[in-house]
Amino acid sequence: MHILLTGGTGLIGRGLCRHWLAQGHQLTVWSRSPERVSTLCGAQVRGIGRLEELGEEPLDAVVNLAGAPIADRPWTRKRKTLLWASRISLTEQLLAWLGQRGQKPQVLISGSAVGWYGDGGERELHEDNPQVTDDFAAQLCGAWEETAQRAEAQGMRVVLVRTGLVLARDGGFLKRLLLPFKLGLGGPLGDGRQWMPWIHLEDEIGLIDFLLHQQQAAGPYNACAPEPVRNADFALALGRALHRPAILPAPAFVLRATLGELSGLLLGGQRALPVRLSEAGYQFRFTDLDAALEDLLADSH
Repeated sequence: MHILLTGGTGLIGRGLCRHWLAQGHQLTVWSRSPERVSTLCGAQVRGIGRLEELGEEPLDAVVNLAGAPIADRPWTRKRKTLLWASRISLTEQLLAWLGQRGQKPQVLISGSAVGWYGDGGERELHEDNPQVTDDFAAQLCGAWEETAQRAEAQGMRVVLVRTGLVLARDGGFLKRLLLPFKLGLGGPLGDGRQWMPWIHLEDEIGLIDFLLHQQQAAGPYNACAPEPVRNADFALALGRALHRPAILPAPAFVLRATLGELSGLLLGGQRALPVRLSEAGYQFRFTDLDAALEDLLADSH
């Protein structure tokens, strides 16, 4: 298969490249830094700075994961504009290019997040649930999904991957938590009752590969383990994995004062369940948070 990736140099993209190279697929990554692609993604992966460089080379699939990190810094007006452009504008550019091609890929797998639902409180969130709140993250994910969905009009199968919090050894939000937790300064955010839909990086890669090959798969899929946990329980589990206490909370008023609107992303949550993935037959490797953290942090004590 010839697969085109956007966001290929990110955490999930790099993992997918490793996985698909091992399967013998041909990979092209569209990147702002094409010269770094072979170093980050694998020597056999081709980096391009412009889609036009592909010409009319046949494409079997497009995996669209590009997007500036949403929780890295407060949502100023400038930051919101960047978050929007890096997802929606880029996806529009991708679809315009695909629309001009004679040969079309069979499938577009496009990124999204469980933030699509907004803050779900205590309710279980399945893929057929409507949006619960209309905050910025929900608007962003909603517009991203709607844009990607337009590829159906070009005859492509469109899969929307609503990813939870990805747990990985070498990046993502877990890496940012390690230092304070190792110093014994970790703990819950706010009251710690908000739900955290987590997923091990290995399962994130596994389910995207699964959905790529499932000819009937289309529409949204919650990409999170079958057993979400509350934030306070996540903090305790991370403390156990690192053999450290995890009892120092970050008060909600401090988070709101320092992070502004972004704090809503940390103090809210989604009790999202992977209903459609389970129905389709995907088998999760990591369903227990302690086992996932032990796998990722075995040498971090």
